[in-house]
Amino acid sequence: MSVPTKDLTIPVSSRCSKAQQCGAKGVWANNNSTGRYSLIHEEVCLPAAVINRKQITNNLDWMQKFATHHGVELCPHGKTTMTPELFQQQLSTGAWGITVATAPQAEVAVYAGAKRVIIANQLVGRANMAIVKRLIMEHEIELYCCVDSETNIEQLADFFEGTEFTLHILIEYGVYGGRCGCRTRDQVKQLAKLLKRTKALSLVGVEVYEGVIQGDCAEQNIRDFLYETIDIVDELAQASFIERSKPIVTGAGSAWYDVVSECFEDLDKCIAIIRPGCYAIHDTGIYQRAQDKVLKRAIKNQGIACEIGGNLESALEVWAYVISKPESDQAIIGLGKRDVAFDAGLPVATRGFRNGQSIDISGMKAHMIMDQHMAVLVPNSLDIDVGDIVVFSTSHPCLTFDKWRYICVSDSEGQVSHLIETYF
Repeated sequence: MSVPTKDLTIPVSSRCSKAQQCGAKGVWANNNSTGRYSLIHEEVCLPAAVINRKQITNNLDWMQKFATHHGVELCPHGKTTMTPELFQQQLSTGAWGITVATAPQAEVAVYAGAKRVIIANQLVGRANMAIVKRLIMEHEIELYCCVDSETNIEQLADFFEGTEFTLHILIEYGVYGGRCGCRTRDQVKQLAKLLKRTKALSLVGVEVYEGVIQGDCAEQNIRDFLYETIDIVDELAQASFIERSKPIVTGAGSAWYDVVSECFEDLDKCIAIIRPGCYAIHDTGIYQRAQDKVLKRAIKNQGIACEIGGNLESALEVWAYVISKPESDQAIIGLGKRDVAFDAGLPVATRGFRNGQSIDISGMKAHMIMDQHMAVLVPNSLDIDVGDIVVFSTSHPCLTFDKWRYICVSDSEGQVSHLIETYF
């Protein structure tokens, strides 16, 4: 399996398949010699998903500084982008490894260069186990997966019996009404005892996902949950269920990474790992609101988020044309559910262009989205017409990225330097 980045030596649409690339000479308006193609001057087929190189670099640097300050390792969740080029950039910025959700995703992370991979999920099914076995044997990587049941342990033990390595296991600890994970400490200890008797598997720590804890007292309940998790890890180590010198304790999605980092800060007896993923792309919706809360907590608790300077920035946009103006107060955009996330709010119009010049789009608001179309309300004061370009910011980057095979990488002037390929 190869994970190349896509340059622009053969002009391609970010939509086209490998078969189509061979005949895609006319997709770009101008096959120029600069190696860069202007979104503003219509040298790229729209709609197109676009990330800004400067903002990506800012976000990766910011989160790495945050993790380093707290003495925790950063193992970003790759499911947000599934993009090898971004995995490589995260690793070169200092990430400990890459987190994924499935065995095929682990394969992409390994081929992107990750030497440590956490599958923050249960490894179930012989075909999935076979991928993991091959990755470990062929690439000499550290790979970790989660368990929360005796049945899964028995399945893993049966499959990996007789291998020349032991599979690294994290017991997942959860909460009632949440997602996966043991619901009690006793259940954790029972699984630890079973793992101790299983030669093919080696217990190395405990994994949690705190994002399922909701409500008015969420922050305090999360802190209590995390401190209990640390205590469980210590108990397992003291009882020699975990035999490595430094057990792993890992948590943190993209909303509460600050609280997790504070609770895990400078745990000399453990390798503490946080796993946020959406920070790399960020957004102007649910994760911007989550980041606002991070900064508010930092002000309240004198946290480092206010001291390291800067902030996470939305790096993803979707560019599209106005394709119809059927009514004076409504325009139809050539952008739909197949192109952009809509589960956490409709895209927000941020700026517009006509014939290479900026136009006023203030007050435009999306109100309906279909497969290939999005309807936006247009104030009477605006001059909006067919062929105008409208740029939209998004909410929930995971569900925009997975709609595109190629993502444009641009500078702040809308000049696309290359395409990066996704592997969903």
